[in-house]
Amino acid sequence: MPGFGRLSSGPEALLKILDSRNMYWKKEKIESMLAQVEEIISRALAAKELYRPMLEKVHPNSQAAARNLIYYRAMRQQDIRNLQKQLGRMGLSRLAKAESHVLSSLYITRSILSSIVKDEAVQFQRAGLSIRKGNRLLKTNAKALLGPRSKGRRTRIMVTLPSVAANDYQLVKSLLEKGMNCARINCAHDGPEEWEQMAAHVRKASEELKRSCKIAMDLGGPKVRTGPLVEGPRIRKYRPIKDNRGQVIQPLEVRLAPYEGDDPSIPHIPISASDLSRLSEGQTLYFRDTRHKKRQLEILSVDEEGARGHLFKTTYLETGISLFTNKKYSKKPIKVGALPCQEAPILLKAGDELFLHDVSSKGQPAQYDKKGDLIEIAHIGCTASELFTQVEVGEPILFDDGQIEGEILEATEEGLKIKIVHTKEGGGKLKPDKGINLPESKLTIRGLTQKDKGDLDYLVKYADVVNLSFVNSAQDVQDLINELDRLGVRDEMGVILKIETQQGFNNLLEILLTAMQLYPVGVMIARGDLAIECGWENIGRVQEEILSLCQSAHLPDIWATQVLENLAKRGIPSRAEITDAVMAQRAECVMLNKGDYILSAIELLGSILKDMEPYQEKNAPMLPAMKAF
Repeated sequence: MPGFGRLSSGPEALLKILDSRNMYWKKEKIESMLAQVEEIISRALAAKELYRPMLEKVHPNSQAAARNLIYYRAMRQQDIRNLQKQLGRMGLSRLAKAESHVLSSLYITRSILSSIVKDEAVQFQRAGLSIRKGNRLLKTNAKALLGPRSKGRRTRIMVTLPSVAANDYQLVKSLLEKGMNCARINCAHDGPEEWEQMAAHVRKASEELKRSCKIAMDLGGPKVRTGPLVEGPRIRKYRPIKDNRGQVIQPLEVRLAPYEGDDPSIPHIPISASDLSRLSEGQTLYFRDTRHKKRQLEILSVDEEGARGHLFKTTYLETGISLFTNKKYSKKPIKVGALPCQEAPILLKAGDELFLHDVSSKGQPAQYDKKGDLIEIAHIGCTASELFTQVEVGEPILFDDGQIEGEILEATEEGLKIKIVHTKEGGGKLKPDKGINLPESKLTIRGLTQKDKGDLDYLVKYADVVNLSFVNSAQDVQDLINELDRLGVRDEMGVILKIETQQGFNNLLEILLTAMQLYPVGVMIARGDLAIECGWENIGRVQEEILSLCQSAHLPDIWATQVLENLAKRGIPSRAEITDAVMAQRAECVMLNKGDYILSAIELLGSILKDMEPYQEKNAPMLPAMKAF
């Protein structure tokens, strides 16, 4: 043991060695350290008694882990850094990596210190989980929840399926081939029919490739969001590829058909089936766009499902515009069908005011008269109007992942008057269905909504795991348990708790103990909302604390939000997100969000996780031999 010589020298000899090397190590000092360790043990055992009613409900597979969680939380109630430093100077365990075997580490440390003080042989006392059993238990729980790991990497990869996965089996198969271990379906989007199709594709691909892949489905939860806005014009811009001088170097391929095709990269121009039958290969359509500019569209091919054509100039089309088969516009026109409404977001700058109301009316930007004087401030709906009476004047309110920050000026049952205090340079654009966070408000919005309960009826038919969003309290978890009991699937479903709020983090001990009535269970660290709720300056600490608590409970954790997001969405990763992906190896699973380059993101993440495998085991650094490239 470093700093001790041989243990066979005996405790008295050991103390003499310490004294001869450094007068710092007096018997009184070691007695003080022993007393501190004894106090931590006493506090841990007392905490176990305090939480006994909750422990009695814990699933048999998680009893030892639940006790260890309580021991760890009790140890972390006080600052023990000074004790850790002293233990480290003696060459003993600093208790820094004791999360998975707390009581065992404390007892070993107590035995060694006691043997030195009493001049007796070291008598090790077994208690709680051993290091080996602790590590094995976490691996078992991770496999039960997330499925088998991929060869060469401990950390699994979860991928959020895009809506097109419901109609694109090949995409789902490719995701599995690249290394997806768990498919996530977000029930905040699409519907039961699409969920069933996505799940069926995952099952089919898993069977065809002989690769296990769990299906995790998110309940939307009570996320507070902005409501709809007054619809803008039904106009769409079609732009061919141009060079730096603005010259067209490649025409834009478009698809004319009654319905959109499977390839979202080809812009769609809606026309009726009868108008489609009038088109033929080599034909040219003539028209004026919304700016009254003359435009032409060349038809390349036609089949029963639609026609392909080329646009050579930037074109703005609006619902109802007429396309003619002759230059004189004299023949019966082909009408452009219903285009999607153009978004008309609310532009907000620091100093502006905004009124937040219920969703019974649509929001719109501020209104001005002809002189430019303000007539009416901007307003927008909120999906949870019950919060209007739960907030206080002066509290902060944030929109769209914190990109727009405000302060509550007035709060009534009708709504909130808000002063915008910060946006990005040039102002922030507030759109529908954007998140609203109130980090300092004491909200009583519950974690399981009526929609969630309805979705759960469908979800249990397709999923292996249910993800519970916005878990704020133990009662939120109990509500889910009650619903699983109602459906008779308590022992058939895994559960992942998404920790996304300050309140959820503060109540994490009770949340985990309640969730451990079920098996298997895991935790998703939703770093985006957590950063907004807890403050960007605190997210690092909060993330570390959640990882530590999960390890002490032997619960697999999922590292989520914006992992390799630039790569997944734009095809090029940033340096910062590469480093983030390296750090993610400490978790049992990493979640990737959807994007056009998601296959590349899975491939790179899998490579990073495999490369880092020899260097990290959970939060414990490993030291393989150094090697050159």
